[in-house]
Amino acid sequence: MTHSNGEQEEALLGGGCFWCLEALYNQIEGIDEVQSGYAGGATPDPTYEEVCSGGSGHAEVVHLRYQNRRINFPAILEFFWQIHDPTTLNRQGADVGTQYRSVIFYYSELQRSQAEHSIAEEQKRRKRTIVTQLAPAPHFYPAEPYHHRYFERHPAAPYCNMVILPKLRKLGYQR
Repeated sequence: MTHSNGEQEEALLGGGCFWCLEALYNQIEGIDEVQSGYAGGATPDPTYEEVCSGGSGHAEVVHLRYQNRRINFPAILEFFWQIHDPTTLNRQGADVGTQYRSVIFYYSELQRSQAEHSIAEEQKRRKRTIVTQLAPAPHFYPAEPYHHRYFERHPAAPYCNMVILPKLRKLGYQR
């Protein structure tokens, strides 16, 4: 299965709440589409409630479509390491559960090898062990529409102000 036409490619990443990842990747040049959703579990077409219960086995993820001539997969992973803590197993801050695991799903052997290299390089910068999973890309299930572009549509929401906005500011992205 190839998910590249030479110009536009796909990536599938999980690093805590998908709202945080989506808010960052929506601001990155060369990324054409960011969609929040679920991947890596056993329940077909899971709901947010099923994923949050931890029973579906899915992670909250973002599916990216990007222009490889403008941004490549290793650069996308550099942002990934900055927006979440890959050393905490099944949690990001107050968000706890397997649905918040750090995971890189790959669509090709090239993405797999680039991810392995990126993990090894990032580990050199960390004191704690990286627990990010690396696995072939499973089926992606888009999240319910109310999750899409959540940060943009709900800038005054407490989670957006207390969790997402500080992360974006730390990376130099502000609204």
